[in-house]
Amino acid sequence: MSSARRRIALASVVSAATLISLAPSPASAHGSVFGPVSRVSACFAEGPETPKSQVCKDLVADSGTQPLYDWNEVNIANADGRHQEIIPDGKLCSANREKYRALDWARTDWPATNVAAGSYDFNVRVTAPHLGTMTMYITKEGFDPTQPLKWSDLDPTPVGSYATPRTSDNGYYHFTGALPDRTGRHIVYKVWQRHDSPEAFYGCSDVVFGTAAPTAAKAKAPTETKIDAGTAHSTVSHHGHGGDEQPPALVSATSSQPAGSPLTNALTWAAGAALFAVGVLFFGRNRRRTS
Repeated sequence: MSSARRRIALASVVSAATLISLAPSPASAHGSVFGPVSRVSACFAEGPETPKSQVCKDLVADSGTQPLYDWNEVNIANADGRHQEIIPDGKLCSANREKYRALDWARTDWPATNVAAGSYDFNVRVTAPHLGTMTMYITKEGFDPTQPLKWSDLDPTPVGSYATPRTSDNGYYHFTGALPDRTGRHIVYKVWQRHDSPEAFYGCSDVVFGTAAPTAAKAKAPTETKIDAGTAHSTVSHHGHGGDEQPPALVSATSSQPAGSPLTNALTWAAGAALFAVGVLFFGRNRRRTS
C-alpha cells in the first residue's frame, strides 16, 4: 500500500471521527414533583417573566429565567447511586449545579403545600418515563428552614418509594406514601435514580404541617398550557429517551436529527468514509501478504 493511499485512509478516519464527535448530545429533561409542588415547578408556574412571590422574583434576578424554563431537568448525568458522595450539604436542592443554585436558598417564603400526617398521594409530572426508583424523604422534626439543607436533616426512612416504569399515566407518576407527624415548615426531598442509566434527578418541595405562615404563598403546579407555552424556551429535550437501554449520547446523535438535516448527512458521510478507509487499509494489507 502506497504512503499516499495510507495518508488518504488516515485522513478519512480522522475526518469521520471528528464529525461524529461534533454531533450534539442535547440534554433530556425528565420531570418534577407537582404534589407536593417542587420549588422550581412553583416558580415556573408563577411565570418566568412575571414571577409573583418574592423568592421567585429573587431567583430570576439572580439566575435568570432559564432555570425555570428548564424546570424538569435538575439532574446529575453520572450519579449512579452516589448521591451523598457527589452532592455536598447545602446543595441538595440544586443537585450541586450552579445553574440551579438559587433553589438551595434557606428561606421561609418558598411557596409551600399544606399537608398533614398520614397517607399522601405523590404526583410527579414526567416528560420522559424511565425504569428506576423514585424515593421521597422528609426532614426530621426540629428542622430549621433558615439553615441550608443537609443530608443529616433528612429522616433516613423514606416517606414514599416507587418503582418507576417505562410508561407513565399521561405524563404523570402517581403513588401513595405516608407522612409522619411533623410541625411547621419542612422539605420533602426527591431522589429518582434511573436503572437503565447512571443518571439521577433531584428536587425539593416545601410543605407546611398545619396552617402556612403568612409569608408563604400557596404552591401551585404548572398547568399543561403553561408547560406547552414554555417548551419553546427550554434548552433541554421535553421528550427524552422514553426508558431506552442505550447511552443517551448515542440516541441523541442518531435519532434526534430530522432526515436530510446537515448533521444527518454529515454523519452518513462520516460513516461511509470510515468504512472506505478501513477497506483501503485491509486491501493494502492483503496485497502485502500475497505479494
